[in-house]
Amino acid sequence: MEVRLQKIISEAGIASRRKAEELILDGKVKVNNKVITELGYKADPDKDTVKVDGVAVRKDVDKVYIVLHKPVGVISSRKDEKDRTTVIDLIPIKKYIYPVGRLDFDSSGLILLTNDGDVTNALLHPSFEIPKTYIVMINGIFSNNALEKFQNGIRLDDGMTSPAKVKILGIEKNSTKLEVIITEGKNRQIRRMFDFLEYEVIRLKRTRIGNIGLGDLEIGKYRYLNMNEINWIKGIKKA
Repeated sequence: MEVRLQKIISEAGIASRRKAEELILDGKVKVNNKVITELGYKADPDKDTVKVDGVAVRKDVDKVYIVLHKPVGVISSRKDEKDRTTVIDLIPIKKYIYPVGRLDFDSSGLILLTNDGDVTNALLHPSFEIPKTYIVMINGIFSNNALEKFQNGIRLDDGMTSPAKVKILGIEKNSTKLEVIITEGKNRQIRRMFDFLEYEVIRLKRTRIGNIGLGDLEIGKYRYLNMNEINWIKGIKKA
């Protein structure tokens, strides 16, 4: 039976449907050795040969769920045009996996990688409001006025942010260490929120996404999710 190309790619665990659409538009998808750039194109996964970046799409691929402690200076994508180190370079497995969302170049911490397109869609969809926890060090003393703005939302170029939870963890000389929890994922959101309030971010580390924590995982190391964590993300997928 013929189905849309992006659905074939997503269900094979190669990318989320949104990312699959980007791959198609970028000319990275072939059907029977023909480049397809039409989003409405349909193919039969049982009869047609579909390839993404030259890799054949397979049905019934075993799902993989990985947590990586991303170091600063590593790109959160499969490939980089400038040939910089990517998160994929740090995980020497043969399965085709990809990062769920992004963690910017200058930040460290928890990033999830998988080949489960449905889970990716669920984790990234704003309606699920998955909490993400960050430890942030900023220059200056964080004021009560700034705290109130974080809690009420800040108007950025791409819209108003949802209310954030902020806890002061400590003050060292002229800097403040904070725990920040947000439930959305605008591009470089936390850095932009602090920048709006004229605070410089010195360090930013993500420590948790929902029920999945970084724990004592060393920088640059990865682990597979345990069953409790897998059951949690599968529960989101079914919601």
